[in-house]
Amino acid sequence: MLYDPTEHRIRSFVTRAGRLSTAQARAFEEQGPKFLIEYKKEPLDLEQAFGRKAPVVLEIGFGMGDTTAHIAKLMPEKDFLGVEVHTPGVGSLLKQIGEQDIANLRLVQHDVFEVLNHMIPDGALHGVHVFFPDPWHKARHNKRRLIQPAFVKLLCRKIAPSGYLHLATDWEDYAVQMLEVLSAEPELVNTAEGYAPQPAYRPLTKFENRGIKLGHGVWDLVFTRK
Repeated sequence: MLYDPTEHRIRSFVTRAGRLSTAQARAFEEQGPKFLIEYKKEPLDLEQAFGRKAPVVLEIGFGMGDTTAHIAKLMPEKDFLGVEVHTPGVGSLLKQIGEQDIANLRLVQHDVFEVLNHMIPDGALHGVHVFFPDPWHKARHNKRRLIQPAFVKLLCRKIAPSGYLHLATDWEDYAVQMLEVLSAEPELVNTAEGYAPQPAYRPLTKFENRGIKLGHGVWDLVFTRK
């Protein structure tokens, strides 16, 4: 049964206007044909998309792509599928793919709910990363947050047994909600007592470094699929 991403769902993102830089536009032209996958309402053959059989990690909402590029280069034995709706971010990561010669990355510019429902086969993912999703910090907007029980249940369908889900946020109340939602999902097991130490593969962003210097916290959660 599909979790319908179009009916009765409040969108967890706002499509912001943004201009492509000349370099980003060039990256779309030069790297797009190979590394950008068109959204379709049909299952994606991951082995064909990457040209090999390897564990696939889904990166949700990669922003400008710096962290995704870093992790993909760090783990050449794995393949990474990045999903992002904002055009400048997609252009930025395509630019980095070209500049850094990253072969194990593919991108989809579309709503992740629809990508998961229609393109990702059940049990196909080795892992899922969701780093610093929009916190929708006003209480009346909390219902727009991405990490909700129905979405986590959908992710569990797509993650293979023994695969993992890694979340990170710098908003404490969102971290509390994330921990509650993930702990309540019967298919997931926490790898830590509460929040996890920051895994070595996740780099500190400039924004995160600045926040740490100001005394702000960052919370990582790493759960595995039964």
